Amino acid sequence: MSYIALSDKDKKEMLAKVGVSDLDGLFQSIPEPIRLREPLAVPGPLAETELLSYFEKTGSRNAYNAHLSFLGAGAYDHFIPSVVDSLSSRGEFVTPYTPYQPEVSQGTLQIVFEFQTLICQLTGLDIANASLYDGATAAAEAVLMAHRLKSKAKVLVGCSIHPQYRHVIRTYIRNLGVEAVEFAYGPDGRADLGDIEKKLDGATAAVVFQTPNFFGVIEDVKALSELAHRRQALSVAVVAEAASLGILEAPGKLGADIVTGEAQSFGMPLSYGGPYLGFMACAKDFVRQLPGRIAGQTVDVDGKRGFVLTLSTREQHIRRESATSNICTNQALCAVRATMFLETLGEKGLREWALQNVHKARYAQGELGRIKGVKLKFGGPVFNEFVLELGKDWAAVDKTLRAKGILGGYGLAREYPELKNAVLVCVTEMRGKDVIDRLVKAVEEALR
Repeated sequence: MSYIALSDKDKKEMLAKVGVSDLDGLFQSIPEPIRLREPLAVPGPLAETELLSYFEKTGSRNAYNAHLSFLGAGAYDHFIPSVVDSLSSRGEFVTPYTPYQPEVSQGTLQIVFEFQTLICQLTGLDIANASLYDGATAAAEAVLMAHRLKSKAKVLVGCSIHPQYRHVIRTYIRNLGVEAVEFAYGPDGRADLGDIEKKLDGATAAVVFQTPNFFGVIEDVKALSELAHRRQALSVAVVAEAASLGILEAPGKLGADIVTGEAQSFGMPLSYGGPYLGFMACAKDFVRQLPGRIAGQTVDVDGKRGFVLTLSTREQHIRRESATSNICTNQALCAVRATMFLETLGEKGLREWALQNVHKARYAQGELGRIKGVKLKFGGPVFNEFVLELGKDWAAVDKTLRAKGILGGYGLAREYPELKNAVLVCVTEMRGKDVIDRLVKAVEEALR
């Protein structure tokens, strides 16, 4: 196939087809003040040595690690073993795309199969797919899946689910005739079971909750699931901090029908917000409505073990009206990194990693809670995040902390006006006692 630029005749025919007379007409939706009328103001070509020198000088301006961060809220700073970066950067893993031809994609299919197996073990469910885009879209896909399974147009969605996840859910369902009704959180930071009971009825497809929730509080998955099942609704657990699965009981074993969320904590750097790694698992009875695709294990004509795409229910593979999703990627490289991360740590290492998060967060929670003018907002059990309520405006305290090189937490007032002076603090295994003590001292001085 040749790649030849369009001729003037070609351009005229194309413009006529779309109903405009010239290129200006084609771009009329772009506001005039921001249309580019002249060549880009970029410097001329440089020799390779000059170009490398330029990038080194530019890179040296980055203020990497200039701030000590206690931010979490859906994106978590965790240790990544060097072996994960080293192995996942190999060309065999970086270059493959969709494994359409199993005979030449056995490596890709095997590692996707292993990823699915690990997700099943962590969530306590039968089937996992080959990954989704990220936690927010994974939560939205779970809502659509519940709608398809139950043929009901109402879902209950917890206020303590990540605000961005809730926004994506509402965007997904806006024109699909599905209603999302939010339920409140109680004084302990957990889902308000009484409010759920009032809003739960026979028209409800699912009760959707996050655990640990946006406040870092661990939900009572068993109680929530039993409540949902009492009215023939599905229990959907969203996990934004996958590290918690290393120590908490698997949601599927506590009654959750669908477990979905974000696996960024499994070997993905923060990277300014992506690419991240959504995941989803469910009971085997629901496999036909699971979005994305599933890699399976089989044997070839010689009786040797092999791997194939067992199920592909996305619209790239089947008729659009029969598709469960329009997801067009399986985040394969991110899934590879997650698999390498989990298999490097192993069962004992995963538990130890999770325990370090618990212990360090518990220490920080105790020390910060002793400061005059600070109190713990919620009494529910937490994993590695917790909410503090200050006796002073958080914005002012935050400004003082930033001047000291500390990002002390995520202010909650914007999404939760009732939590005006509250801040969400995250402490992972990457924060030692010395830096936690530095935060405590800085907060104390800021409130003095």
